[in-house]
Amino acid sequence: MMEQAVAIYREEAGELLAELETSLLDLEETPEDSDLINRVFRAMHTIKGSGAMFGFDEIASFTHEVETVFDLVRNGKMTVTKHLLNLTLKSRDHISYLLTLPAGEEVDRTAGDEIIAGLRQLIPHAEVSRKSSDEVPGNAPSVPQENKSSAAESTWRIRFHPAPTILMSGTNPVSLLNELRALGTAHVVAQFEEIPRIDDLVPENCYLYWDVILTTSQGEDAIKDIFIFVEDDCDLRIERIDGSGLIDDEQGYKKLGDILVERGDLSPVEMQMVLMQQKRFGELLVEQGIVSPGKVQSALIEQQHIKSIRKERSEAPQQETAASIRVPAERLDQLINLVGEMVTVQAHLSQVSLAGGDPTFIAISEEVERLTNELRDTALNIRMLPIGSTFSKFKRLVRDLSQELGKEIEMETFGAETELDKTVIEKLNDPLVHIIRNSIDHGIEMPKVRQAAGKSSAGTVYLGAEHSGDSVLITIRDDGAGLDRDAIRTKAIEKGLVSAAAELSDREIYAQIFAPGFSTATKVTSVSGRGVGMDVVKRGIEGLRGSIGVDSVRGSGTTITLKIPLTLAIIDSLLVKIGKDHFVLPLAAIEECVELTRDDIKKSHGRNLANVRGAIVPYIPLREHFRITEQRPEIEQIVIAVIHGTKVGFVVDHVVGEHQTVIKSLGKMYRDVKGVSGATILGDGTVALILDMGVLLQSVERLEYAM
Repeated sequence: MMEQAVAIYREEAGELLAELETSLLDLEETPEDSDLINRVFRAMHTIKGSGAMFGFDEIASFTHEVETVFDLVRNGKMTVTKHLLNLTLKSRDHISYLLTLPAGEEVDRTAGDEIIAGLRQLIPHAEVSRKSSDEVPGNAPSVPQENKSSAAESTWRIRFHPAPTILMSGTNPVSLLNELRALGTAHVVAQFEEIPRIDDLVPENCYLYWDVILTTSQGEDAIKDIFIFVEDDCDLRIERIDGSGLIDDEQGYKKLGDILVERGDLSPVEMQMVLMQQKRFGELLVEQGIVSPGKVQSALIEQQHIKSIRKERSEAPQQETAASIRVPAERLDQLINLVGEMVTVQAHLSQVSLAGGDPTFIAISEEVERLTNELRDTALNIRMLPIGSTFSKFKRLVRDLSQELGKEIEMETFGAETELDKTVIEKLNDPLVHIIRNSIDHGIEMPKVRQAAGKSSAGTVYLGAEHSGDSVLITIRDDGAGLDRDAIRTKAIEKGLVSAAAELSDREIYAQIFAPGFSTATKVTSVSGRGVGMDVVKRGIEGLRGSIGVDSVRGSGTTITLKIPLTLAIIDSLLVKIGKDHFVLPLAAIEECVELTRDDIKKSHGRNLANVRGAIVPYIPLREHFRITEQRPEIEQIVIAVIHGTKVGFVVDHVVGEHQTVIKSLGKMYRDVKGVSGATILGDGTVALILDMGVLLQSVERLEYAM
């Protein structure tokens, strides 16, 4: 169980580090934003507290130093500076290093010690002498105290009811209560009523819960911070029981019964029954076993606190039921695989029912198809994540690279809420890193050069996403110098990629930057210049069954557009047949299907061109490409698709129709087969290959160029 808890901590800490980085980068733009400062502090506090709980003492002690500095910022005793943010971002990286360090491996403290030394130099001298006295002793994570005289005190009623298994996760409830005491004046009453008989007692379980009356100058957030990393393992109620720190002996007296009813320890009916008897109320409750002595004691303490407070008080909202649960990615992958198998079985069921002709059987088959489609859509949506989680990483990349290169660069994003499959998002990271690095190094000019060209000294990189049918368009745009068309053409001729006499469009010339080893940089830097990067981008995007396009205006900037499918698991496709074999074409790129007769072939005089409503469309005869020797039919079909902005046709024998394709990866022996991206199993159990139309087009173009 402890290993599972540690794994959960690593995962949650990773999410907190991502949130921390985003908050710090936003804080650089608005350094006075108190919400961002509190968000940074809370992330640090949670990482530190959970780290101490699960044995990550190195993380806890290091994070405490950073947290101390941001507590001073939070209290207005320090300001947010660029140097502080630089050190905090380095701290975030160091915590990430400590988090991924294998158990038992020695920690390299050099970087951490340098960061801590830099942070301590930023602390005002008056605070350094106070630092040690403010820390709460013990192993539990501490919350640095604010200046209590700066705010009026309020009184809070807290019920902390931990789950019986909380001790097994490494949490010490007493440490949390000590942290509450550090916030102000606290009266703690332990409740023993749930302790079982000794025969039923489990030594590892916690049977106690506590009522706390806390008077403090700090707010509800400070109280919640103490329990933030155990909130899923306890029932926690926090209610403010006064409206001010003033005492009024004439107004607002609350009787014992009212307090117990408010707490939920006594029902109004039980209170009325007891009030009918002539005895002291508290004694009678205990004698009749209605309420435990501990609850009466706790209520009496609260009564003393609120004796002179008005009845009208602000009630804290009740804790809501968790709206989401954490599920391992492996389980989601298994679910998608099972749904894929069900889609295949459902297709088989539909074929069999239609062939049998039984109306009852067909009706059942149609109902199963409807349910399967709903299950498929729901399962795929579970794996959908907003792409903004990836965008936030690149703000840090832009910031660090601009400093390294001496450039002024801002980053703007849009469409962060656009959702993509989790697997697609993960595989997009490397291509986007390469594109953004190239935009910063090759695209954005130095500040003086930009000013001389009449631009602002600060360049901008735009990163955005939007839905387009069953795909997502990701746009990376900069306002830099743009691509040098002549330089790219000259380099492509030197490398033998194009002929010197070739008439090429701008799009075809810009496409040369994706060739392996291609670079127009005059010098090699730590960022780029070795011709490695854009070819990796192209392979990565094509591996996602996506496409990439480049547009550029010299002096104004460059726009790179990626078109990525929403999911890699199940796609809408067109099922076609050539001879006895079935093939699958992704439906997203297909526009229409037209007939190809023997007369049409004769009219083209041996050239693979078709006249489609007055427009000439080149086509690829797949029968010849795959060397299928069976007799061709009198009338064939041309499936016309748009690839990289160009219309091209693929000639097949028959178009079977639309098909829900469950993608299966090819074995190791077939991974390098050009033009085939995967396979699927049809309803009758046969295998159909999924064709990569973009690669097929490129292979034919290269063959023609070589001839």
